[in-house]
Amino acid sequence: MTDELGLRERKKLRTRAAISTAAIELFLERGFDAVGVAEVAKAAEVSKRTLFAYFPSKEDLVLHRFADHETDAADVVRARRPGQGPLAALREAFLRGLDEREPVTGLCDEPAVVAVFRLVTGTPALVARLAAFTSAGESALADALAEADVPARDAGLAAAQIAAVRRLLATANMDAVAAGVPAAQRLPEAVEAAERAFTLLSSGVGFP
Repeated sequence: MTDELGLRERKKLRTRAAISTAAIELFLERGFDAVGVAEVAKAAEVSKRTLFAYFPSKEDLVLHRFADHETDAADVVRARRPGQGPLAALREAFLRGLDEREPVTGLCDEPAVVAVFRLVTGTPALVARLAAFTSAGESALADALAEADVPARDAGLAAAQIAAVRRLLATANMDAVAAGVPAAQRLPEAVEAAERAFTLLSSGVGFP
């Protein structure tokens, strides 16, 4: 039974990946607004019903890659070292992400990633949808901060501030890379911006 469940799960993952890949290829070729969901389903060799079972909206065909990282901040807080403050852990993780060129930081100039960055930043519907994804991440982070003994009345406000800063930093990096700035060239400015942002946060949220 376990093997059967494993095979079924792997098949679902392959189907999900195939649908997303087909969608992004079409969007990059012709533009997000010019491609219909039915065309994506046909290219992926699935029905529209199957497509929507994996991706509730057209925007999700692209942005699931960002949505998959919704709880990253909360995970960082929960996995921090003994004695390390939540904000210090988040700062360290973001800086490490910049150094490792993680796409979620916006500082990744791999051609395929840059193509998706340009698709997202050049499509208003995707920009709006990307902003909407932050709410779930904020809620998860607020819960993690509360577990880390941040007063409940402050956890939500702190999570909103941290999420906004991370989003703004990533967006600035994404815009630069999408405009053709190499990640290595952008790195010093990205690190400086992140250090300054987290320093300002530390004086605002009231915990390390």
